[in-house]
Amino acid sequence: MDFPLNFIKAGDKFTTVDEHVPAPFFRRTFTAEKEMDSAELIITGLGYYELFVNGKKITKGPLAPYRSNIDDYIYYDRYDVTSQLSGGKNVIGIMLGNGIRNAPGAYIWEFEKARFRGAPITAFSLSVRYKDGSEETVVSDTDTLTAPSPVIFDELHFGEYYDARLEIPGWNLPDFDDSGWSRAVPAEPPRGEARLCGADPITVRSVIKPVSVTKYTDDSYIYDFGVNTAGLCRLRINGTEGQKVLMRYFETFVDGEPYFRNNRFDPDDRFQEDEYYCSGKGTEEYTPHFTYHGFRYVLVSGITADQATSQLLTYLEMSSDIKQAGGFKCSDETVNKIQEATVRSDTSNFFYFPTDCPQREKNGWTADASLSAEQVLLNLAPEKSYKEWMRNIYKALNDKGQLPGIVPTAGWGYHWGNGPAWDNVIVYIPYYTYKYCGDRQILEELAVPLMRYLNYLFTRLDDKGLIAIGLGDWCQVGLIEDQFKTPLVVTDTILTCDIAEKAAFIYGELGMEPQKQFALSLAEKTRTAFRENLINKDLLTVEAGTQTGQAMALYYGMFTEEEKARALDVLVGYIHEADDHFDTGVLGGKVIYRVLAENGYADLAYKMITRPDFPSYGNWIARGATTLWEAFYPENGRILSLNHHFWGDVSAWFYIYLAGMKINPSCKDITEVDIKPCFVEALSEVSAYHDMPDGKISVSWNRNGGKITLAIKAADKLHGKIGLPAGYAFEDGDTEKELKSGNYSVIRK
Repeated sequence: MDFPLNFIKAGDKFTTVDEHVPAPFFRRTFTAEKEMDSAELIITGLGYYELFVNGKKITKGPLAPYRSNIDDYIYYDRYDVTSQLSGGKNVIGIMLGNGIRNAPGAYIWEFEKARFRGAPITAFSLSVRYKDGSEETVVSDTDTLTAPSPVIFDELHFGEYYDARLEIPGWNLPDFDDSGWSRAVPAEPPRGEARLCGADPITVRSVIKPVSVTKYTDDSYIYDFGVNTAGLCRLRINGTEGQKVLMRYFETFVDGEPYFRNNRFDPDDRFQEDEYYCSGKGTEEYTPHFTYHGFRYVLVSGITADQATSQLLTYLEMSSDIKQAGGFKCSDETVNKIQEATVRSDTSNFFYFPTDCPQREKNGWTADASLSAEQVLLNLAPEKSYKEWMRNIYKALNDKGQLPGIVPTAGWGYHWGNGPAWDNVIVYIPYYTYKYCGDRQILEELAVPLMRYLNYLFTRLDDKGLIAIGLGDWCQVGLIEDQFKTPLVVTDTILTCDIAEKAAFIYGELGMEPQKQFALSLAEKTRTAFRENLINKDLLTVEAGTQTGQAMALYYGMFTEEEKARALDVLVGYIHEADDHFDTGVLGGKVIYRVLAENGYADLAYKMITRPDFPSYGNWIARGATTLWEAFYPENGRILSLNHHFWGDVSAWFYIYLAGMKINPSCKDITEVDIKPCFVEALSEVSAYHDMPDGKISVSWNRNGGKITLAIKAADKLHGKIGLPAGYAFEDGDTEKELKSGNYSVIRK
């Protein structure tokens, strides 16, 4: 495919914090003098574009085409515009936003210093084939005309300002008088590789009406939409000319007042604010074009009591258009709300790729994505978007083989914010995508960059074979997020070993034996070093004696089979000492419940998850959470983001242990499913399903007195085993059966 590289811009000026440059309009006309057979348009806009053909908006979705380091990749979209064109005069209309090309609000990560920073640019080509076999190509050139749009400021983090008095009616229609417009200016092409965007587009998932409207001051009102999520507000107002409506978005209150501090890095930042200036011409409707926000509440200022109706604002909940692939529910409403909050956190943090939070950073933090990978794949179908983002991750590897902590980046994140616990995204997302989707291509594309990264890890081992670089057990309960109870050398060495083992598996699947052996040598070296230096062989405790260290060592195989029972007793002892509360950060929180469930302590894990007191997921729900939070903090404690998904592996725990769905347990057969539920005493009913490539698997069980009915529906191509936890048997005495659809009676032995 020939990608257009004839870039144009409106001028050299670009928006800064202090100087606002309007988003430019562009229009390119051409005349079709013969009958058309087909027409295809290929376009990119850097940062974002909105596309119109003869006045009709045909953009694939908000924030097109993608969000990438444009020194790595330039993303294009392709449109069949045959039906939008007509004989005679036609016009292509474009509006450009700043996006990542110019993101001064992302100064914390040095995006304002990006080599690619500049005014928005676009390139497009329209290829028309006529019925007589002739062809014509229309491109972005100096025959394209430009003028300022009513979007007088746009920035992904700060928000957007729109002045409806500056609207240009009919600007994107063929017969518009553009004699006062300026010619576009040629622009230097970006350095990145051109490619079509393969990620799912962004879409409006749902439309949410406010649950309450409350007066705050004489001219301001608070709109509560009932749930914390991500997207935009659509404003509908009958205003006076020049009336300024300010919308400020937030997640929670402190001491009865709107709390904005967790939206921003500096108290003076104007994060998450949209401004609208009314034209005064009847009913006006406005939705921001080149930003999005994370929020539950909106403080609307500059409106009258008559305007402050429930129809003034509508919440357009947005995310990438990734489909639902699974579902879980049970008899405990707290668990159901945790599950709902997890999925809402997943979707509201999926804008082309997994982000950390929608209200502040909007960054592709690598650890957040790797920690959530399995539960996201159980709940949703992100594989197309995962594959596209992984290509950006591979491009981000530097000459040493290092990864940054965020992708995309303009250069930040190689010296802080990374390390094995974050970098493992390079292997976790391909591994779990292969496990749940059977997608071999994602492994094939990984093979070369993964070897570069493994080589880098070898260079970071100390003389004992241990490793301690980057970030560790983030958001440890009771501590500031970057303070860890578990030493970095413990978590890093364990996860380096796990990265290497998964790499060895991947190379084995690809038939790359030398690379497999190389990865196995790294795994063996780090496991041996861990056992020799970080395990007390007499007590079977891990260095520093934490729940995280003990749970991770058990889960990732640092203890021998003979040692596991005693090491498990140590972990359970730590938990009892904490009054059956968990005491970990995100790395330990991912595995501690899995370790307990796999070793006969599912009821204890369930209690830890659902209990209503601090710290627990149940405590979040009891305090009104509708999404997962960044940290477990007590009442009146420090407030971080209230919409993070990296604690979301609890949802995978629901599927894998409560419902017992173990999909592709060997990672070698996508049609294999083993079912082995944990019949937690506190539950009377559990049900779950997952859409697999070869059909659907559904599992449910319900308790009736001393008997449990286990119901399974499996697509014809699926096979596996149905097993039971210790102490249970099928009514006929069996403890294991071949996977078949049907109802099974289970009793205690």
